[in-house]
Amino acid sequence: MPIALVVTDVDGTLVTGDKRLTERSVRAVEGLRERGIAFTLASSRPPIGLRALVAPLGLSLPMGAFNGSTVVRPDLTPIDETLIPEDAARHAAARLATDGIDLWVFADGAWLLTDPDGPYTDLERRTLQADPCVVDDLAPYLARAAKLVGVSRDHAGLAALEPRLAAEIGDGAAVHRSQAYYLDVTPPRIDKGHFVARIAGELGVSLAEVAVLGDMANDTAMFSRAGLSIAMGNASDAVKRAATHVTGTNEEEGFAEAIGRFVLTSGD
Repeated sequence: MPIALVVTDVDGTLVTGDKRLTERSVRAVEGLRERGIAFTLASSRPPIGLRALVAPLGLSLPMGAFNGSTVVRPDLTPIDETLIPEDAARHAAARLATDGIDLWVFADGAWLLTDPDGPYTDLERRTLQADPCVVDDLAPYLARAAKLVGVSRDHAGLAALEPRLAAEIGDGAAVHRSQAYYLDVTPPRIDKGHFVARIAGELGVSLAEVAVLGDMANDTAMFSRAGLSIAMGNASDAVKRAATHVTGTNEEEGFAEAIGRFVLTSGD
C-alpha cells in the first residue's frame, strides 16, 4: 500500500550523533513533499529542541514533543500538553537521587537543572540550541513537570535502572531511555504511538498508510501502530526485531536510505 504519512524520531534517527541534519536527509523530505506524502516528527525532545528543524524540513504539521505527550504547531505554540502526575515525578526524582544520577526537569517551558556543568549538559545545549535554567532546588517544579531526565555517563547502570524504575512507578508514568545516557520519565499512557494515530486520524490516513522510523525502545510504540516501521542500523537487536525493515545507521544516511528504499517505492 502506498505511504501517505511519515513520522520519524529525531535523535539517533533523523540527525547524526553530533545532531546534524544532513543535506541528503533534507532532500529525502523534499522527495516526500513532492510525492504528496505528509511528514512530521515524534521526539523525546522538548518543543524548543524541534525549532531548528522546522525551516530546513519545511514542516507544517503538528509535532510530538516529550514522546508525544506535548503536541505543538511548527511555530511551537502548544496544541495540548500532559504533565507527569506529581507522585510519580517525586518518586522518580527520589530514586534518581538515591542512585546518584543527575536530574533534569522540563517544566514551564524551561530546561531546569542544578549543575550547569553536569554530564551531557554541553550536548543538550547544542541539541536544543538553548541554555538551561539553573536553580537551587528542583523539587518545586516536580508538580508541573512534562518530562524528567536521568542523566549519567554510566550507560550500563542507567540501562539496569530503566526496568526497576518502571516497575516502581507502574502506571504512574512511562520510563524509557531515549539515548544510552538519558532515562526519560514522561506522562503515562501517552506515547509516540498515540501521537502517530492522532496525526493519521486528523489527516484521514489509515495506519496501514503510515511509515515510522526510530532507533530506541520508546520508538517501538510507533512501530506497533504503523503499517511500515523502519529501525535504524544503530538500534538494538530488540528494536530491530520490532520493525518491518532495518536501514543504515544515523551516521550512514540511514534515514535518507530508508525513505528512498522503502517509502518512495511503496505501492509501486
